[in-house]
Amino acid sequence: MSVSYNKLFKLLIDKGMKKTELRKETGISPNTLTKLSNNEYISMEVLVKICRVLHCDVGDIMEVIPIADDKKESK
Repeated sequence: MSVSYNKLFKLLIDKGMKKTELRKETGISPNTLTKLSNNEYISMEVLVKICRVLHCDVGDIMEVIPIADDKKESK
């Protein structure tokens, strides 16, 4: 399974917030922001921080991509 944070970046656009603003408000590291941009795994603690700042739920900022979809993308 893979994850996608496209919902997060769409939400930031809707709120008129830049990634660097999110980083500062949540206190996450630049390295973690890079992981988000690359759809890599991050800790649940970071997800909760983001949700608190954006006043949303985890499902509003990320989605889990099923294995079958992963195989289609790799072709």
